[in-house]
This record gives sequence, C-alpha cells and structure tokens, in this order.
Amino acid sequence: MSISISEKLKTLGIELPAPTAPVASYVSVTQANNLLFISGQISKAPDSEVLAGTLGRDCADEQGTEAARIAAINVLAQIVAHTDGLVSSVRRVLKLGVYIAATHEFKDHSQIANGASDLMVAVFGDAGKHARAALGMSSLPAGAAVEIDAIVELEESRC
Repeated sequence: MSISISEKLKTLGIELPAPTAPVASYVSVTQANNLLFISGQISKAPDSEVLAGTLGRDCADEQGTEAARIAAINVLAQIVAHTDGLVSSVRRVLKLGVYIAATHEFKDHSQIANGASDLMVAVFGDAGKHARAALGMSSLPAGAAVEIDAIVELEESRC
C-alpha cells in the first residue's frame, strides 16, 4: 500500500489545503499524456492569508522561503486533486518555475526557491529532484511574495 501525499505531508507537520480555483480565464492543471502542467500557485496560506511582500524591501529572506514553501504546498494540492493522491502516482517532478517578488537589487532568488525545492524532495525523495528557474518579478498576483508553476510526470498507469 502506498502512502498518500496528504499522509506524507502530515508526517512533515504540514496540512494539505483544498486546491484553489482559477481566478481568471485559465485552468489550474492541464494534462498531456502522463505530464501535468500546473498553473502558478501563489503563497496563499490555508487560512486564506496571502504571504505578501517584496524581497529586498519589506519581506525578509525567511518570510520569502516560507512563502515559497506555501506556494509549493498549493502545487501539491493541485497534484492531489488531479491524481489518486498517492506519492507513487508521481514519477518525477520535472520542473518548478519560482517567481519571486523582489527589488532589482535582490540577489538570493535561489535561496528563496529552496523553500519549494526542499519540500518536493521531502515529499517525493529522489523523484522530487527537478530542474528549476528562480526569477525576480516586480509584482505578482494579489501582492504575493512567491508564485510557483510546475511540470510533473505521472506514472504511466496513473494517466
């Protein structure tokens, strides 16, 4: 019997929120064969509070790393909603795009993005190791500090 993503997160002390619905003209997830393309998920905590701010101005690095972790949890909620929710249904996290609201002087984007990357490895082990882009943005939706999109490969039998 395989462990669910929700159970794995509980062992890490994390509660999985309900997946968020799109707020504009797009869908949260598309699937092509065994690939899931997950739309950007912002750093919105389960209590509906958006972790907002701009790194290098009004948001400390620790807050940015936590915002990345929360956005990654929201990515996981989308994966669970579109699969049977088992860790084994994910063959590999292929790529994360991590968008960070930051001043042009801010230089530690990769450190902030580790909040998401470390979580993926904690949940999926080696299958959570991925390619990544960590980019600075002048602003993000709802004033969020971080937004993350993802490409995830599913096991063939889960398609």
